[in-house]
Amino acid sequence: MSNNLLNYITSKQHHVYRHDCTIDFAAEFSAKKLSPVERMSERFVRLMAMETPVILPDEKICFLRTVKNIPDCFTEAEWSDIRNKHFIHESGYMSNLSPDYEKIISHGLLAFRDEADVYGKAAIDAIIDLADRYKTEAKKTGRDDIAQVLERVPCYGASSFREALQMFRIVHYSLWLEGNYHNTVGRFDRYMYPYFKADMDAGVIDEVSALELIEDFFISFNKDSDLYPGVQQGDNGQSMVLGGMDEDGNEVFSDLSRLCLEASRNLLLIDPKINLRVNRNTPIEIYELGSELTKAGLGFPQYSNDDVVVDGLTKLGYELADARNYAVAACWEFIIPHVGCDVANIGALSFPKIIDICLHKHLESCESFDEFMEKVRMECITECDEMCGKIKDLWFVPSPFMNVCMDCDIYTGGKYNNFGFHGTGIATATDSLAVIKKYVFGDKSVTKAQLIEAVDSDYEKHSELLAKFRYEAPKFGNNDNEADSLAVALLDIFADSLEGKTNCRGGKFRAGTGSAMFYLWHAAEIGASPDGRRKGEAFGTNFSASLFAKLNGPLSIISSFAKPHFDRAINGGPLTLEFHNSMFSDDDCIHKVAMLVKSYMDMGGHQLQLNAVNPEKMKDAQLHPENHRSLVVRIWGWSAYFVELDKEFQDHVMARAAYRV
Repeated sequence: MSNNLLNYITSKQHHVYRHDCTIDFAAEFSAKKLSPVERMSERFVRLMAMETPVILPDEKICFLRTVKNIPDCFTEAEWSDIRNKHFIHESGYMSNLSPDYEKIISHGLLAFRDEADVYGKAAIDAIIDLADRYKTEAKKTGRDDIAQVLERVPCYGASSFREALQMFRIVHYSLWLEGNYHNTVGRFDRYMYPYFKADMDAGVIDEVSALELIEDFFISFNKDSDLYPGVQQGDNGQSMVLGGMDEDGNEVFSDLSRLCLEASRNLLLIDPKINLRVNRNTPIEIYELGSELTKAGLGFPQYSNDDVVVDGLTKLGYELADARNYAVAACWEFIIPHVGCDVANIGALSFPKIIDICLHKHLESCESFDEFMEKVRMECITECDEMCGKIKDLWFVPSPFMNVCMDCDIYTGGKYNNFGFHGTGIATATDSLAVIKKYVFGDKSVTKAQLIEAVDSDYEKHSELLAKFRYEAPKFGNNDNEADSLAVALLDIFADSLEGKTNCRGGKFRAGTGSAMFYLWHAAEIGASPDGRRKGEAFGTNFSASLFAKLNGPLSIISSFAKPHFDRAINGGPLTLEFHNSMFSDDDCIHKVAMLVKSYMDMGGHQLQLNAVNPEKMKDAQLHPENHRSLVVRIWGWSAYFVELDKEFQDHVMARAAYRV
């Protein structure tokens, strides 16, 4: 690793090369009456021409964004008209796709130029032109090694590991500049392994030089990541998948996979985000390697269980070979590389909102808890019907270069066009149901009117119930079947509510256990809840216990959170645990963490992410951010520098339990 290059990037010295684009593309294109695809094509070509080739000291993998902003292609009035006619997902630009990097890297761009449409040709020509200018700059500055690499890529297929890495960087860079976002890395160790192995076998590289290349490559993800849009800095979708099985069921984890984990641990950078696919046959040594990376405090790897995920995807209609080849989107959602056009995060269901509706609308009239649960089921169906009904005439801004990189026509849809919904606040909803079942319909120690009045007054009235509900009632996460069975029922109801529905692209709807930013947003939509949660308190992030729940520890948590039928709620969303960083003090602790992760997967859990945290350090970072610029935490499906987060996200991370085992 080049410490000079790493320090150069982390100290942001390369920002000096950036310049603003002051062109009002939207007004210009509107005046010319250009079509959407013409606008995207012309903007991309012109932005590429505006890029200045810069080769940083000691770098081996080049390409640096120098145009720091991408002006929109449409005026506000045009966007208003588009939104009136279509359903627009997020910003309206392409996101969360996994291009066919294997094909592009092995063949080179010129192999696809003849078959591309006029806009794809223009994109390819613009990329090659910038690469040629980089090659000229490399020769001018005496970087003959870079010039030699650029003699081959991106025009032709890579013939070495370094060329393959450089080719990826060029493609990834170009997709961002085109205006796509949350551009995923896909199954990196799978499509890069042939180049790695060939160079290792030929003696072109050894483990030391290969690691240096990987580290240089990983640094490249952080050169312009602050220019990539997201809810917060760090939410940029640069998600890399390692391990798992191939289409024939063979293991993919290799020496390249191991070196990627080592590179991430050495660099301590938030990108790329590492996802590790595992299964019942994954040896404990791989879990230990993952736990060593968790110890570094980056909040990854995130684990996905092939045994559960592949089964769930095939039951949803994915072909077995495609299901086995799954990658993850920006956070955790499951997507299929190069043929899938799933929109994996198109909306979110708030479980606590469903309970809140039923509490106020139906509780008084219900004679039994079973009758109340039937009302919950009906309200969930109604909410899902409304969410699905709103998504009509889905439209995306065209993406000529992304279309070149996929094995389908992304404008009309891919082989798979399923839509995913998050399911948020599962523990808040489960624990609320447990309170209603135990105290209202069980021992009848709380009347319906008392419960409603307590919730509506934020526990100012019947204040004695607050501690009872918060700390004495059954909680999801304590391996208590009374509570856990309610969580299982809620997720089954969610899946049932989406079963058989067809979306506007002919695909299905997928239920999930993730939350994204909705753990804050949905919590703000309702007041207090029957579990003792006060108004203004957030839900637990993703698939996790309530923030204030008194739990018996990680073993009880994984036992509870492995019980749902994930094959029916297969959109993704990991069990999220925060461990105090003292848990990783020695090899024995690393082994214990690895065994905990393996146990969750063996129990049938589908996804897991761990965060090694130090609450005292985070408190100090809030007071003295200048002393903690490199402190990293996991937010939901991504990691970020703690001091760059808004305070509400900082506070939520600090409120999560830090377990010691």
